[in-house]
Amino acid sequence: MIANILSIAGSDPSGGAGIQADIKAISANGGYAMAAITALTAQNTTGVQGFTPVDPFMVRDQIAAIAADIRIDAIKIGMLGNAGIIEVVADALERIEAPVVLDPVMVAKGGDRLLAADAVAVLRERILPRARVVTPNLPEAGDLLGEPEARDLNAMRAQGERLLALGSKAVLMKGGHLPGGEATDLLVTPGGETVLSAARIATKNTHGTGCTLSSALATQLGLGLDLTQAVRRAKAYIGGAIAAADALQVGHGHGPVHHFFDHQTSSTTTGAC
Repeated sequence: MIANILSIAGSDPSGGAGIQADIKAISANGGYAMAAITALTAQNTTGVQGFTPVDPFMVRDQIAAIAADIRIDAIKIGMLGNAGIIEVVADALERIEAPVVLDPVMVAKGGDRLLAADAVAVLRERILPRARVVTPNLPEAGDLLGEPEARDLNAMRAQGERLLALGSKAVLMKGGHLPGGEATDLLVTPGGETVLSAARIATKNTHGTGCTLSSALATQLGLGLDLTQAVRRAKAYIGGAIAAADALQVGHGHGPVHHFFDHQTSSTTTGAC
């Protein structure tokens, strides 16, 4: 079965993050990608120049149109932007039976805020308890909890447990902001924790890594894998996409990862559209 995966997120015109990255990652992981767009952004590999949220009722209608016609096997949630959009997405989730991966997109790499500060509590109260797994990086975890960013594995563990207590079924704490030669993530569940470490890859091309990982994870859950297996497969995929990122020549800043690193096709074509 090909799983149908719905991404609810903002658009990145440069193609490295947001809806565009989600569609690529879902497709590369064997799913059929669908999208409800929450915001239009002006951004490229050097940063975010601005964004305009979509009207909440249009976000609601996009999700409703998909749900009325198409089986949804898993949902990835990314950038939501403001409290109004969070409210309509939360209402929609009550009518859809599918695992939810929440990637709490709050601040861009360059420091631009992508979620209104007054919307953080709404995200925490209305979306977090619906999530099968939430996948914050360390700044996002601190923001969700109203705490300083974790600086070591013990602090990561403690914040993961506090996020779990807020209602998510599991938390994948992404430790890429910690120093050292290894990037260590921590999967925290009510049954215990799993440490996932990998060698840090030397590249500046990491635009959209969070979007890509969460979309891959949603796809693996939609395909029926249990959480730990799904996380391991998604981690292996993002590792390969980062390792191959320098094969791309996109922009002058933090370029995108190579979503289709394992799906190279011949340059020979047999026809035209």
